[in-house]
Amino acid sequence: MTEEFPNTADRDADPAFALHRGGKLEVRSTVAVRDKDDLALAYTPGVARVCSAIAEEPELVNDYTWVSRVVAVVTDGTAVLGLGDIGPAAAMPVMEGKALLFKEFAGVDSVPICLDCTDVDELVETVIRMAPSFGGINLEDISAPRCFEVEDRLRAALDIPVFHDDQHGTAIVVLAALRNASRLVGKPLSAMRAVVAGAGASGVAVTRILLNAGIGDIAVSDSKGLIYDGRDGLNAIKQALAADTNKAGLTGSTEEALQGADVFIGLSGGTVREEAIAAMSGDGIVFALSNPTPEIHPENARRHALVVATGRSDFPNQINNVLAFPGIFRGALDVRAHTITEGMKLAAAEALAGVVGDDLTADYVIPSPFDDRVAPAVIQAVSAQARAEGVNRI
Repeated sequence: MTEEFPNTADRDADPAFALHRGGKLEVRSTVAVRDKDDLALAYTPGVARVCSAIAEEPELVNDYTWVSRVVAVVTDGTAVLGLGDIGPAAAMPVMEGKALLFKEFAGVDSVPICLDCTDVDELVETVIRMAPSFGGINLEDISAPRCFEVEDRLRAALDIPVFHDDQHGTAIVVLAALRNASRLVGKPLSAMRAVVAGAGASGVAVTRILLNAGIGDIAVSDSKGLIYDGRDGLNAIKQALAADTNKAGLTGSTEEALQGADVFIGLSGGTVREEAIAAMSGDGIVFALSNPTPEIHPENARRHALVVATGRSDFPNQINNVLAFPGIFRGALDVRAHTITEGMKLAAAEALAGVVGDDLTADYVIPSPFDDRVAPAVIQAVSAQARAEGVNRI
């Protein structure tokens, strides 16, 4: 950043810096303090009665404070956007932005928290200690494979929703778009073979949700090629993937696996040649999601695939996490769910896909983040599924 914007004059001329000056958030009170009577109710002595009631019945904190409707947006700054390990201070503009999206798209209050620690034990302990102040924890931009352990341990330790958006937000939107793409090509998920390039946080989560949704077969690749049972050097996460994927027993490269495949999902930051996309089955589906540079340029992919999606806003079919996470948390908070289940994620994807409805085209398999039907549909589906599974409190 310092090389790109070396002096104050350049920063002052950049509209992004102008927008961010002073930060993007503030805290506002919900009650007026106009006189001493208001002050006595909002603070001492009136507040003492509320504190005493909560001490006797801890669940009352959800009724008489903001706890049940506020989310912590937590990062350690180790995997921020495409910038990598830039640290907690440099991660703050992104976490502020995430909090802004929570509020703008689903009316969810949230607090950005950038932690100056990267050890898994320290991260978990820190979040557990601050958890009583929040109704949910949104983990963000924590590098893999550490992010898997952090989320798993926090889910086990806390009775509030814990959600790593880099994993599950991406996965939910991918599944929603793929459901509609499969409708368009006239081939059910159960009959499709997919190739996922990338075995990081999003690649693993996308693979897992597609398996849960009933994909026919799916092969995953990392920097060393396809993951398969028996490959040397696999960590525990990849070993589990090897056991559950690649029924065909494919080895070799991503491009080799694309021969005859129905779906390509790129989450690797690498590149795929046009010839490999041309070798896919007829009416192929290509989700080239690396940002800012997709694995293959959409125009090149479109010469051979029926449906093409990217992570960018300047091409059709943007796979954008903001379609999912605000509504998911709002739906969970509205019923005071103590977790976010796989069923709730699948319900969110189904609802998101349903927004497209009969308007489905090759350039419209996923709605825009600015479609005002999106958040209500996801909120309702998540709340209903939470109640159906009995993980709600109200």
